[in-house]
Amino acid sequence: MKGNCIVAQSGGPTAVINASVCGVIQEAMRHSEIEGVYAAHNGILGVLNEEIFDLRRENPETIEGLKTTPAAALGSCRYKVRKQEDFEKILKVFRKHNIRYFFYIGGNDSMDTADKVNKLAVEKGYEFRAVGVPKTIDNDLAFTDHTPGYGSVIKYLATMVMEAGRDTEALYTADTVNVIEAMGRNAGWIAAGTALARRDEEDAPHIILLPEVPFDIERFKDKVKYYLNKIKRCVIVVSEGTKNPDGSYIAEQKGEFAKDAFGHTQLGGAANYIKELVEHDIKVKARFAIPSTIQRNGIHFASKTDSEEAYTAGRKAVEHAVNGVTGKMVTLVRASGKPYKCTTGLAELSSVANGEKYFPEEWITDDGFFVTEDFFNYAVPLIQGEVKPVIKNGLPCFIRFKKHFI
Repeated sequence: MKGNCIVAQSGGPTAVINASVCGVIQEAMRHSEIEGVYAAHNGILGVLNEEIFDLRRENPETIEGLKTTPAAALGSCRYKVRKQEDFEKILKVFRKHNIRYFFYIGGNDSMDTADKVNKLAVEKGYEFRAVGVPKTIDNDLAFTDHTPGYGSVIKYLATMVMEAGRDTEALYTADTVNVIEAMGRNAGWIAAGTALARRDEEDAPHIILLPEVPFDIERFKDKVKYYLNKIKRCVIVVSEGTKNPDGSYIAEQKGEFAKDAFGHTQLGGAANYIKELVEHDIKVKARFAIPSTIQRNGIHFASKTDSEEAYTAGRKAVEHAVNGVTGKMVTLVRASGKPYKCTTGLAELSSVANGEKYFPEEWITDDGFFVTEDFFNYAVPLIQGEVKPVIKNGLPCFIRFKKHFI
C-alpha cells in the first residue's frame, strides 16, 4: 500500500518518547511504500488543525538527536476526541494528504483515538493502517509487560530519593522527616520504583504510600515513629494518587478547576498533606519535595534499556503496518528475567484503551508500606545503562525541528 505516513505524540512527555519517534521516522524512511513522512504538531490537535510538517525535510542528524532529547519534540496535547465530526475531520485530513499510515504514541486515550479512526476508515472504505506505540511513565497500560518511559522515571526518581535520604541523614537533628511526592494517579508503579534506592534498612525510602493501599493514618503514624525511634529519621515517598479508605484522594483539589480535559480529578499536594500531618500529630520537623514533571523528563540520567526499547517499539510499529497490520498496539514482552530479554508483540487497540494495570497486590509487603523482592526482580532490569546526551559547555544539547509545514 503506497501512501504517506504521519506520526504524533500525545499526553505527558517522557525522557524516551522521542526515541520512539526516531524509531518510527528512521524505519519509515527505509520503506519505498511510504512516500511522505509527516508529523502532527501537538498530537491529534495537529491533525484537526491541519498543522502537519514534513519530516523528510529535517536534517538526519536532528532525527538521530531525538534519542537524547527529552519531552515531546513533535509537540503533544491532552485532548479527548469525543465528537463524531472530529473523527470525520481527522479522516478527511488523512484523505486530503493521502495519509495511509498513522502511528500514535501515547497511553489509553491515544489508543482509543487511533482505534476509532481506524474503525471509521474501515467503515468508509478508506485503505488505512493505524498502529499504536505505548508511552506512559505510569506503567499502567494493559497487555504490555512495561511501558517505555517507566524505566527512566524510576531510575531518575530513585536517585533523587537516595540523595534526599543522605541529606536527611546529615541533618536529622533539624529536619527529621522528608516527604517526596511521586506521580501516579491510580497506579503506584512510580512510587514503588523508588524502593530500588534502598539497599539496607537505613537507606531511603523507609515508607512508600501507594494508591492501591488505603491510607490508614494511625498505622502510618506508628510506622513513622518506629523509624524515628530506630534510626532518628524517616524518608517517605507518597504517590499523588494515595487514597483515603473511602476512595477519595488525600490531596484532591476542589472547585472550578478540579477537573482536567479528560474529566480526571486534578491532584497535587499529597506530600504537603503528609508533611503537615507528621508535624501536627507526631510533633517533629518535616520537609516535603514535589519533583512534579521534572521526574519524567530527566534525560541526563535516563535508562539506556528504556531508550532502546522505546526506539524498538517505534520501529516495530512501522514494520507491522507495512506488513498489513492495523488496529494494534506494539507491546513489550519479557522473554526472560535472568538474563533479561525483551521482545515485542501486539495487542488490540480497543483492549488497551479500556484496560488499566494496577500495581500487583502480591508485590506489596504485608504492612502495606513497601514492596517485595519480586518487584525488585521486575524493575531492576529496566533501569540498566545510561543515555549519554551530547554535551556542550557543560550542559546537554537538545534538538528542535525546523517544522516545515505542508
